[in-house]
Amino acid sequence: MKYIILFLALLMAVAGFAQKVESLPAPNAKKLLKMSLGQTLQQRRSVREFSDKAIDRQTLSTLLWAACGINRPADGRITAPSAINAQDITVYVCRADGAWRYEPKDHSLVLVTAQDLRPAVAGRQAFAAEAPVCLVLVSDLGKFRMPNPHMELGAMDAGYVSENICLACTALGLATVPRASMDKNALTEALGLNEKQILMLNNPVGWPK
Repeated sequence: MKYIILFLALLMAVAGFAQKVESLPAPNAKKLLKMSLGQTLQQRRSVREFSDKAIDRQTLSTLLWAACGINRPADGRITAPSAINAQDITVYVCRADGAWRYEPKDHSLVLVTAQDLRPAVAGRQAFAAEAPVCLVLVSDLGKFRMPNPHMELGAMDAGYVSENICLACTALGLATVPRASMDKNALTEALGLNEKQILMLNNPVGWPK
């Protein structure tokens, strides 16, 4: 009986952990419009040094919405182009308090693991682990609804989302750099990815020094 109680307690703990959700404030698209597209393109650059200042929830909310949030609620379409509208890209938000999965439909974060995965995102380039937030882009090839979807489809969609992140960071005054380097084995295991979920890119994000 003791073991049954312990087993049930463990199941409840796991279920509670899996359901931990952080609701995000509404994105502030007007903040993105304070800089014209021309200015944003002119000022966009890759930055590899970050302040240790935390990114506030409002700014993170706006950044994630710009990355691949829903901009047409009537049909659930998102800010980034997507091949056959598969919306295959999932953005994972890696912070000191764990790794969270961004859910565009609810505009929320779901806790995946309490591990700080930023060192795994950084891999051999330690500077990336210094960013307060690392956004990891994963393509789920299973969403393309075809027998053998080519990985190029996911790579293209990841590129669109990463570019949205780069431009939004510029408009919001944040610093970032798109990267393909990371410890894919460690991240695949920690995030619980299956064989069709492919790590594509990552964007360390922070305030500039």
